[in-house]
Amino acid sequence: MRVGMAASLSAPPCTCSSKSILLRKFRPKIKLRRNCFRISASTSVLADGSPLLQAAKHTVDAYVKSGMVIGLGSGQASGMAIGYLGRLLRTGALKDIVGIPMSITSASEAAKAGIPLDQFNDSSQIDFSFDDADIMEEGTLIAVIGHRKPQVEDSIIQEKYILNASNQLAFMVKDSQYMGGPEGSIPVLVNSLNWMQTAEEIDDLFLGDAEVWRRPSIGHAGPLGGDFPFVTREGHNILDVIFTSPISSLAAVAESLEQIDGIVDHGVISKFPCTAVIASESGLQIVDNLQRNMV
Repeated sequence: MRVGMAASLSAPPCTCSSKSILLRKFRPKIKLRRNCFRISASTSVLADGSPLLQAAKHTVDAYVKSGMVIGLGSGQASGMAIGYLGRLLRTGALKDIVGIPMSITSASEAAKAGIPLDQFNDSSQIDFSFDDADIMEEGTLIAVIGHRKPQVEDSIIQEKYILNASNQLAFMVKDSQYMGGPEGSIPVLVNSLNWMQTAEEIDDLFLGDAEVWRRPSIGHAGPLGGDFPFVTREGHNILDVIFTSPISSLAAVAESLEQIDGIVDHGVISKFPCTAVIASESGLQIVDNLQRNMV
């Protein structure tokens, strides 16, 4: 198994063997039927501020209404959206908002912004959530979360629970993060006791296509993830599956990972309805996936 330090999201060069080529040839793929989605897009010119700030403001202005329960995401754009939402509450432009934070950071930012908070539970009814996406697949709007090194108290599992429980969802991304054939890494939560066996199975599954590294909590990782491997608050390790070539289908990757014993969860999320608020220097692009009858 190839393990090492995930110092950044840049992928090592691909060293594909003839064996890996054969495996990829016969590995089952999931093909997404494009007629299952209706995509609409619009572009607006940025008035002022950074692209992510404009994305944050648009997300709040377009989707948050008084009286809503809002899932509060993690990341740079989400932090801006939380601050802007707090400003609207203070001025009276919005009223009776309750926030459900997805992380310790978002809870702290919301408290500073004056947003009333509640804890997430299985019966929580969430009207709308916003979050940052680390990668978003063009067209399908399938996203990857969890690239950010979270605090021990934070949880990818809880973040996904809140996103999946939301009636509507918007991801805020930079235009460089929204792509067909996305590249980068996918975090995978695994049981700590047998993490190495699980990592071997993941490595075999994506042989020649990805490297598997155990995430450290501090410092640099050694071959086994360093002296201080990251442990989530639920007691799991995180394996970063770093793809060395574009990912043909995030849905196929997610389905393949879910077949491996020892994997608790992963950072791939597919949600309907979902909106991508894509920020660039030239403007905002808004893309929606609207669920239709599957045929």
